[in-house]
Amino acid sequence: MKKNKLATKLKKRLSAVQVLALGFIVLIFVGGILLTFPIFSRSGNATPFIDALFTAVSAVCVTGLTTLNTALHWNAYGQLIIMVLIEIGGLGFMTMPVLLYFVLRKKITLSTRMLLREALNLDDMSGAFRLMIYVVKFAAVIQLVGAALLSIEFVPEFGWKKGLFYGLFHSISSFCNAGFDLLGDSLTPYQTKPYVLLVIAILIISGGLGFIVWQDLLRFKKKRKFSLHTKIALITTGALLLGGFILFFITEHNASNLTTGTTFFERLANTFFMSVTPRTAGYYSIDYMQMTNAGLITTIFLMYVGGTSGSTAGGLKTTTFAVLVIQIVSIFKGRTRAEFNGRTIRDSTVFRALTLFFITLTLCVISIMILTITETIPESAGIEYVAFEVFSAFGTVGLTMGLTPDLTVAGKIMIMLLMYIGRVGIYTVGFSLLTRGQKQQAKFKYPDESVMIG
Repeated sequence: MKKNKLATKLKKRLSAVQVLALGFIVLIFVGGILLTFPIFSRSGNATPFIDALFTAVSAVCVTGLTTLNTALHWNAYGQLIIMVLIEIGGLGFMTMPVLLYFVLRKKITLSTRMLLREALNLDDMSGAFRLMIYVVKFAAVIQLVGAALLSIEFVPEFGWKKGLFYGLFHSISSFCNAGFDLLGDSLTPYQTKPYVLLVIAILIISGGLGFIVWQDLLRFKKKRKFSLHTKIALITTGALLLGGFILFFITEHNASNLTTGTTFFERLANTFFMSVTPRTAGYYSIDYMQMTNAGLITTIFLMYVGGTSGSTAGGLKTTTFAVLVIQIVSIFKGRTRAEFNGRTIRDSTVFRALTLFFITLTLCVISIMILTITETIPESAGIEYVAFEVFSAFGTVGLTMGLTPDLTVAGKIMIMLLMYIGRVGIYTVGFSLLTRGQKQQAKFKYPDESVMIG
């Protein structure tokens, strides 16, 4: 009875964003503690807590950065825990309670609907429960199909038991944009196998598009129109994929990163994969230490933008980036409002996008400065060695130039914070720390006055 009263009291004192932020932290620590147990490592020895926690943060925040090699350090049970953490983290920790409500046929409470709205990044609570059920069903179908397609390659190579597990693990990791692999060196052994690269690329794009976009796409025959959000998400995603492909095709034309003897089609597949994987996925088929500076800058930009809002991806988000571009174009056209496709984007949305851009970019710059002090940079590398790691962590990407395994304790904590903020969202973290997550509008307005800019 006392426990129920305490839970009710705590629930009333915490806002929806605070519960969401705290839920991810609890899940991370539970996963981190479990992974320290000797029964989950191949050696049979206990894993240092800082490394176990780092792995749990990376899995729950669907990043893929690891201080320990997932294939070599963890046994099958440890890898299974990581896969479960990826799934829950990718779909949102609210997945489990929603499934329980669905199975037990219980009526969903108002507080749970508020949590779902925050978890799915919705404007209102109507249809939040139905959307979450749709998310779970859609994700299950896509991941099972992906697992079957990957098993076609993995079963002949590793046998039935291992091949099927590898197929499922990499399908979940790809769809959730996590980037964890059990192959030891990501997808570099599959440079000459476009089939594997393209299947994983499709899974990454599917997870990064966002569930609201997929709902719109699958209901197009019935509705015969897309929402503005879907239009912007699809156009921006397509433009970034195509633009990234063209830039990588130009900057990496010498293909020094690829295996000698690769065909032209295989090179095209690897180039396309280079454009897809920075969209918060973390898989790689080439060595980023051998990439050109122009290629690294392109990758960092793609990692920073990330995927679409309401998806398994992290980063600034495609729709946020698009709103900023639309606002800039509108200003140069002499318009005071952000207009696109016969619609006006709300001022509050534009201000939110500008705030996100400023805060996230500032956060990344400060993090780079801190890591240049705490970490050792090889003589052959420059500032990009650290910048790449920071944007990868914030964008929950998982790509690295080799810094992750050599991080100091301070560096690991910094990267863990970036992964957490990148997954949960800067607004959720900010509101959970500074306020109760409620909009507080002043009842008065100060006089207007002009400020010179530009």
